[in-house]
Amino acid sequence: MNEVKTEKLGEAWPSVEVRYTHETTQVMAAEVIEKIPPLLTEFRCAYCERVFGSLSELQAHYTSEHPDAVVPRIITLHINSRYCQVLVEPHWTLKRTLQYRLGLTGTKEMCDKGVCGSCTVIMDGRPILSCTTLAVECEGKDIQTIEGIAAELKNKPLIDAYCKWDAMQCGYCTPGFLVTAKALLDKFPEPTEEQIKEALSGNICSCGTYPRHITAIMEASEKMRQGA
Repeated sequence: MNEVKTEKLGEAWPSVEVRYTHETTQVMAAEVIEKIPPLLTEFRCAYCERVFGSLSELQAHYTSEHPDAVVPRIITLHINSRYCQVLVEPHWTLKRTLQYRLGLTGTKEMCDKGVCGSCTVIMDGRPILSCTTLAVECEGKDIQTIEGIAAELKNKPLIDAYCKWDAMQCGYCTPGFLVTAKALLDKFPEPTEEQIKEALSGNICSCGTYPRHITAIMEASEKMRQGA
């Protein structure tokens, strides 16, 4: 399926169009992942935005200028098959780290209380809520986001099925549903309708597209088993 969606970018660029296919989004997702630097070269103060060349310089800055603040620390995360160093504060969630430190904005924030599923990522093969998971708890874990799923060609049947069956309207919750569906298909390549309903029970769609998800996932399951 190669459905093309065209979007005007505004009156200032009347002749510029963006063409969306799975191939273009696959490339875009891969580019976003590729841009994540493996090693930190800048250490930015979260309070005054000053940039330092080393963690020790940043720590000294916190001691002298922000003595009551929590000093950030470096953690190493394994995300979408890439290792990267990240500067975080101990109370930062994985969702915040993905969005504001790594530029992986596909992981959404809706409720920010762990009840809607929009922030779902896969960690060590299980779907987890990144808004209730501390980033410092994720060292040594294998994490996959919606960008990593989109960048893998083997997931094309799932994404195509979601497009074909209109399993989204506003699209805000779609990344969380797709991530959950991918984790389900990894565990149960031929899921039953009840297994799909149970797996998606933690994902909320304000637009009410629930029946379409079941149809899309069951079709994707068949095509993925056939190697389509």
